[in-house]
Amino acid sequence: SGHHLNSLFSGSLLFLVHLLAYLASMTGNMVIIIITWVDRRLQTPMYILLSTFSFCECCFITTVIPKLLSIFLSGRQTIPFTACLVQAFLFLFLGAVIFFLMAVMSLDRYLAICKPLHYPSIMNLRVSFLLVFFCYTLSFIFFTCLMLKVSQLWFCGPNVISHFFCDLGSLIHLSCSDTRSVEIYFFSLTSFVILLPLFITIIVYSNIIVIVMGLPSAKERQKAFSTCSSHLIVFFLMYGSCVFIYLKPKQTNRLDSNREAALVNTVVTPLLNPVIYTLRNKQVHQALRDTVSRKRLQK
Repeated sequence: SGHHLNSLFSGSLLFLVHLLAYLASMTGNMVIIIITWVDRRLQTPMYILLSTFSFCECCFITTVIPKLLSIFLSGRQTIPFTACLVQAFLFLFLGAVIFFLMAVMSLDRYLAICKPLHYPSIMNLRVSFLLVFFCYTLSFIFFTCLMLKVSQLWFCGPNVISHFFCDLGSLIHLSCSDTRSVEIYFFSLTSFVILLPLFITIIVYSNIIVIVMGLPSAKERQKAFSTCSSHLIVFFLMYGSCVFIYLKPKQTNRLDSNREAALVNTVVTPLLNPVIYTLRNKQVHQALRDTVSRKRLQK
């Protein structure tokens, strides 16, 4: 009876913590989305990309956290195989979109800082929407092909995943089929999705640093770096956990450490992202103040 009460309390506590983190993350990201579409001053490529990023973060955590909350409440740790595949696909697909968006956002910052005179002609709303469409399309094609390969695997049991959601690496590990080709494809794909934006961002920010350090005024240098700092902080938060999870060829003997890293990637990072972007952005501050004052006047 005591053990049952302890597990009940533990489940309730975990439910409350994850629910609060989920609601806070959703609220923070939704504020960014709404303020971008309400305030015309923020309807620029930079903020369109940021609001798209926030939308993806909302969808990304929604693929995992609601199901996790239902498990904490009910205690039933089961999921149908098809639903498991859908969850794994959405998790990877949206995660890939977020990575590609990070690369696009770094290119946007490069053009704004290093090519300010050409920026309006190169980076307009049409181009930003096309880049977003490209991020979604590329991610969808990549992971649809992967999931088709995984769906053809044979599973003979026991079908128990040592994770808090349908992690594809753990799922592949359960298969009774020869999974070498699928594991190689999975590793190659995740490596490409993680490393390509990483290399783009490193090259872009190396150029930005060179240009900014050459600016004559300390105030100009500070202003240029402040526009990039939020993006870089979010970038390092994301990469810290994802490199640890996915850039290892062998999927076995690392499930325990992966769970903690995946929890950071799924819960903590989406919670911190809107805080980082809004706290360090004067334009967002001003837009929020204006929106609040308009609402007060309407009352």
